Amino acid sequence: MWCALLASGMMSSLRGAGTEGTEAFDARVRETLAGHNRSWGGMNVPEADGRALYDLVVRNNYKRALEIGTSNGYSGIWIAWALSKTGGKLITVEIDPGRHREALGYFARAGLDRYIDARLGDAHEVVPALEGPFDFVFCDADKEWYTKYLEAVLPKLTVGGIFAAHNVSEYPARGGRFGGGRGGRGGGPAGDFLEFARSLPNLETSIADIPGSAGLCVSRKTK
Repeated sequence: MWCALLASGMMSSLRGAGTEGTEAFDARVRETLAGHNRSWGGMNVPEADGRALYDLVVRNNYKRALEIGTSNGYSGIWIAWALSKTGGKLITVEIDPGRHREALGYFARAGLDRYIDARLGDAHEVVPALEGPFDFVFCDADKEWYTKYLEAVLPKLTVGGIFAAHNVSEYPARGGRFGGGRGGRGGGPAGDFLEFARSLPNLETSIADIPGSAGLCVSRKTK
């Protein structure tokens, strides 16, 4: 279901403008993204996954977003850009002061800082303490903690909301570091997460079929 959602017309939602109502706003965001996508040694999400995050937020009209693992802000720009269309706001958490400062610079350069509450801190402590509710969560932090992050935010995730986890796939990644094993078994901590997410009765979990993706697991909360 989510694969079809992402595959159909993804680019169609990459239109419109920010709060200013001008094409210049979108052009500013695109220019920032273009100069940012290879930063941090190329360790940010691929552009394909950034577009998928944007699309999920816009298509579902999500407004209360959380990002676990800001890094230096590339994925946060995609999410906040989408939230500028829906009238929402992003809380993003990063433990590294250098990457946090760099992200703040990119957010301001893109003109998206008004849509972002960027917090410096340990997500292990910050995330469980957040009140919520959230309708969209993107997790791209320490893989061995994915299960605990999901446990912490699931009660605060609205019905119909999404928990998206990066570097999770059906099959082990090269070296077996991040991918999930066949059927969600094996493949390290991300594989354990996939198996756990699929075991929860109030989640519908699938791997998005996105060319060029680094593995995006999408879990939708049901009743």
